[in-house]
Amino acid sequence: MAEKKSVTVTIFSTEYPIQSDADSDRIREVARYVDWKMREVATVTAIRSATRVAILAALNISDELFKERDANRTIESMLGKNISRLSNLLGEEGAKQ
Repeated sequence: MAEKKSVTVTIFSTEYPIQSDADSDRIREVARYVDWKMREVATVTAIRSATRVAILAALNISDELFKERDANRTIESMLGKNISRLSNLLGEEGAKQ
């Protein structure tokens, strides 16, 4: 088990100490993304409450995640169909020989 490290990140002008066994650069990258999404929400809405901005940013990020999951499922389904088709073709070729 990796040792937990502490990394301080700034999100929406507030510092947060994060303890994780994840890579420090990855934690900073994720924090920058959350900060960017919160600032984006704050820019396009009149909302100034950090809590409400965070909730809307979380909803936007979750929507992105769900869209990516749906896209991955579609790709996996297409790949599965292509693999089955190729497997059948290879089976037919093997039977001819």
